[in-house]
Amino acid sequence: MTSIRQVGQAMQRILSEEADKAARTTGFVQRESKMGGAEFVQTLVFGWMSNPQATLEELAQTAASVGVAITAQGLDQRFTEAGAACLKSVLEQAVSQLVQGETPEISFLKRFTGVYIQDSTIIELPEELKSVWSGCGNSAGAGQPSSVKVEVRLNMLQGEMIGPLLENGRVNDAVSQIQMVTLPAGSLSIADLGYWSLTEMSRQAERGAFWLSRIQSTAKVISEDDQVWDLLDFLQAQPNQPIDCSIRLTAQHRLPARLLAVRVPQEVADQRRRKLREEAQRRGKPLSSRRLALADWTILVTNLPAEMLSVRQAMILIRVRWQVELLFKLWKSHARIDEWRSTKPWRILIEVYAKLLAMVVQHWLFLIGFWHFANRSLFKAACTIQHHALLLACSCASLDALTTAITIIQRCLTAGCRINKRKTDLRSFQLLFSLNEEP
Repeated sequence: MTSIRQVGQAMQRILSEEADKAARTTGFVQRESKMGGAEFVQTLVFGWMSNPQATLEELAQTAASVGVAITAQGLDQRFTEAGAACLKSVLEQAVSQLVQGETPEISFLKRFTGVYIQDSTIIELPEELKSVWSGCGNSAGAGQPSSVKVEVRLNMLQGEMIGPLLENGRVNDAVSQIQMVTLPAGSLSIADLGYWSLTEMSRQAERGAFWLSRIQSTAKVISEDDQVWDLLDFLQAQPNQPIDCSIRLTAQHRLPARLLAVRVPQEVADQRRRKLREEAQRRGKPLSSRRLALADWTILVTNLPAEMLSVRQAMILIRVRWQVELLFKLWKSHARIDEWRSTKPWRILIEVYAKLLAMVVQHWLFLIGFWHFANRSLFKAACTIQHHALLLACSCASLDALTTAITIIQRCLTAGCRINKRKTDLRSFQLLFSLNEEP
């Protein structure tokens, strides 16, 4: 577990030393200036952490809290291409920093060396930035939108976050850079279907890592006696529930796996079909009757042996992946990483980088503050940290002062920021706790 002082040291190094270095390397600071890289980065990170909709005047006040007297106009003049490059460099340095929290007391999860969930989200950018981040499509010609894909992999044990890693919006999840990050032997990965890659799943298995995933509706399933199954026909022919059988995925890869399936209640199936139709209409693509029929089941595949994961445990564990989507929802609804007050492209890109950097710092505070609570509320914690953002800004110059500020935040997070239990429709942490009682 990373200590409070170690987090303070990391914050100082990244937001001061690395920020000054990045400012010189990118040309953001070319001569002596009252606002160096450290002051610029700290002003924007803590200013937008305190108020995601802060005006230039409010950011100038934040600059005063880090020791720089500057006007709103003077700050606006620094929102340049070099300023964006500086923020991006500092963000990359922050992402490379390893910070871990204390593992929650969910003994079921501790059978793995890590439980990694991952997903991505897209931030649409002005068309003028397409030379920096190209959007979806097959070309970068006139009218091509700009967008950046933000990817995160989160370990539900110690809480360390890989990312946010940034990609062009057009990059397919299955071949993204986060897929190249090696997972340790004995770990478990749970990812969205966008990351479905039998090649990568094979690599993980060869390294002694495990995976749990929903299955692609078009995936070819091979029985142990080399019979090609039509997935829908096979499921409809099974009289017993739940289904747990050994298979191989596709004739090409012949990847050993277990197929796990349970039939869902009618209202759940109807809801799924409604969402499938809405999504197909939104994308303007046809929807097959096969996909609609498969909505009657929750279908998973895994390379975990039955003695390590039962069907019931798998159905609970797959819900954990939703936590990374909640993290993105928090970043967008609370930190407003995809919103800005300006129409100037470089100012917009700087704001995106600064807010993502703020989310990295915020996550470090989550880890040393209350990660060991399985019923933690990230939203409540984010509100608490937001209230103390300017305290962090004022404390950055001194490690002792910064350590004291982080300690105060840690006490506040420990004192509250919890999710209440439910008697029905149990929350994910309640279901995970129920697995502690199983072998």
